[in-house]
Amino acid sequence: MAGTLQRQPTVTPARRLAWRAGAIVTALAITTLFLALSGRDPRLLADLVVRSTVGSRFGLEDLALFLTPLLLTGAAVTVTGRIGVWNIGAEGQFYAGAIGATAIGLFLPGPSWLVLPLMAASGIACGMGWILVPALARAYAGVNEIITTLLLNFVAGLLTTYLAVGPWHDRVTGALASTGRLPVRIPEIWGVVHWGFPIALAIVLGLAWLTTRTSWGYQITVGGANEQAARYAGIPVRARILGVMLLSGGLAALAGMFEVAGTVHRLQGGLANNFGYFGIVVAVLARGSCLNVLPAALLMAFILNAGIVLQTQQLTGSAVLAITGLVLFMIAIADELAHYRPVTVRPVTPRPATRAEVRP
Repeated sequence: MAGTLQRQPTVTPARRLAWRAGAIVTALAITTLFLALSGRDPRLLADLVVRSTVGSRFGLEDLALFLTPLLLTGAAVTVTGRIGVWNIGAEGQFYAGAIGATAIGLFLPGPSWLVLPLMAASGIACGMGWILVPALARAYAGVNEIITTLLLNFVAGLLTTYLAVGPWHDRVTGALASTGRLPVRIPEIWGVVHWGFPIALAIVLGLAWLTTRTSWGYQITVGGANEQAARYAGIPVRARILGVMLLSGGLAALAGMFEVAGTVHRLQGGLANNFGYFGIVVAVLARGSCLNVLPAALLMAFILNAGIVLQTQQLTGSAVLAITGLVLFMIAIADELAHYRPVTVRPVTPRPATRAEVRP
């Protein structure tokens, strides 16, 4: 009997989790080796990372602040992926949401209970408006949404910088790189952790239920699996694509509103901090499941938080980025290898010919 590897179409969650855990351990082992070769003590660095991230209140607060935008941008990319669309523009929609929220916060005086909901509504509307053209082009003209949403990221980033250093710049302190401090802020619930964190958690859980337990979720899943079959079944695929992309833009924009009103408290260039692009990584790790966005975003938040700690120990940003890439690369390999299982192949013994089959 001979053994061979055969690729299975599906993988159980427990098997995928085991392979991912092995991938993380392997990546950490490789990182430890290179740190030791560079003359650093991996044990001291590991102890510092653990104590500064999950081993202290300050670290946990930072983890929650990283997790809040990652949950929303990861969910934004994941929900479009279920209908076979890739929203690469979460970074731009993040900026658009921050711009819309800042416009209300700076120029509309009023109590926090009134201004904050208006800031959220304005931010979401701006995010939806930012993705509207790519959504219409994808739904009704078949234009590749990857290109259109990606290019709009640069436009949104430049627009944010222009507003921060131009017409909206801080005229009180004279700072040229940001607007003035917003007069309202999202209330904190634990240290510097604001109400945006539990709201983001609730939104992701609600999306997980919506995409798996409702007819709308079934329709977008079928539309993503086979668009022609979905049309034949009477599902309005174009309308679903348009709706899902607008929802995605609104989610990413809400992350921008939370960042500007709950964490940074002013509009400035680089505000997104690549959270939109990291949301793509979260969505890839989640593999189409909104529920899986939770652990995927938590892993990404821990990596980003640990990266900041390592940079305080004179590790360059490039080295931290390389470690991050190594972990994600090993996880991607593990996800593929999890599909393969050994299969025993029994040799076929030839059957002897009968007398009737033997011709003279």
